[in-house]
Amino acid sequence: MHDVVIRGGTIVDGTGAPAFQGDVALDGDRIAQVGGKAGPARREIQAEGRLVTPGWVDVHTHYDGQATWDPVLAPSSWHGATTIMFGNCGVGFAPVRKAHHQALIDLMEGVEDIPGIALAEGLKWDWESFPEYLDALSRLPRTIDVAAQIAHHPLRVYAMGERAIARELATPEDIDLMARLTEEALRAGAFGFTTSRTDQHKTPAGDLVPGRYADHEELIAIGRAMGRAGRGAFGMLSDFEDEAADFAWMNQVAKDSKRPVWFLLTDRSYDPQRWRRLMDGVRAARAQGLPLSAQVAGRPVGLILGLTTSLNPFALRESFAELARLSPAEQLARLRDPAVRAQILSEEASPRLLEVLPPLSRQIATRWDRMYDLGGKPDYEPPPERSIAALAAKAGQTPQEYCYDFLTGAMAGGCCTSPSPTTSMATWRWCGR
Repeated sequence: MHDVVIRGGTIVDGTGAPAFQGDVALDGDRIAQVGGKAGPARREIQAEGRLVTPGWVDVHTHYDGQATWDPVLAPSSWHGATTIMFGNCGVGFAPVRKAHHQALIDLMEGVEDIPGIALAEGLKWDWESFPEYLDALSRLPRTIDVAAQIAHHPLRVYAMGERAIARELATPEDIDLMARLTEEALRAGAFGFTTSRTDQHKTPAGDLVPGRYADHEELIAIGRAMGRAGRGAFGMLSDFEDEAADFAWMNQVAKDSKRPVWFLLTDRSYDPQRWRRLMDGVRAARAQGLPLSAQVAGRPVGLILGLTTSLNPFALRESFAELARLSPAEQLARLRDPAVRAQILSEEASPRLLEVLPPLSRQIATRWDRMYDLGGKPDYEPPPERSIAALAAKAGQTPQEYCYDFLTGAMAGGCCTSPSPTTSMATWRWCGR
């Protein structure tokens, strides 16, 4: 008798073979049968009309804080992910000295829009070194597996203190310490190292992240430490301001470390040929036998925009910003005032607010042709005719008028289904649209 049988589901086994219907049987912690009709079981799960697949590995998450207090890690576990990787984009919480707890919270809040108050209340900080952070993760029961990477920004702050926050160049002693700590983390179980070299990543105060302009020699030295450890992958996000220089140091890391090197390939510019050039760089590295890869999202990245989110289409206007201190109900009442509406719609983006907002965020908040009504059942591949720009043209309004009325629930018979401050839109960017 089997322990568990999942009966009658549509099986997608991960091999690339066509889907087929059948049973999946489990004995203890092993899969005993895939397909066909399984025998009796102590527990049976009826799966007709459902997909049965291997668990998904989500290689790019930011559960660095939540993983220390939440055993379930929803919504990833709800969506079928059985392993998640965090420590991406160069942000994380180890290693850390007590004096820099808030600085690392600010980094995560600014880069990934995770509320600082949630992190401040949830993090126990019962670690200093990265191995101690892994120990803290291991003390919590798990619904799904977790994998942590050592992130460049906390590593740099740990090694350099305030000099890292001020983005000063590292000394040879600083670099040696970062390399040794990286090797220590990998030997303790870190799955890799990540960094970020983009103007999109800033603190809530608008400051660039500590590793934004780290010298290439610093990164190459960390790569050599990975080679000594013989494990882990080196990952990064970059604006690729100097494509040739970036490929030169990435290739050097791959050559010295013999470890996989990857970068996020997202269309962060309006140069339609750039992704082709970047892929040419990957192919050239591969031709030399170097393990360099581009990591591409299977679907364009989406962001939720609404009155209560940190970014929305009117966030750059002074009159809207003045209402941010109000409660959601008070803010909504003011926004529904015709005089307030007229004032906000008459304004342009404020230079003061533009100064602290990364370039990509400015695009996200102003590209009406890439904004869509999120709705009760999100469509992750919406057609162009459903964009805010297209709907506004159909309604005889400007996109900003249409959007404002949508967000405040002021549309009569329109697509706004709830006159509440939670009414939201999604903006889909920037790969292939």
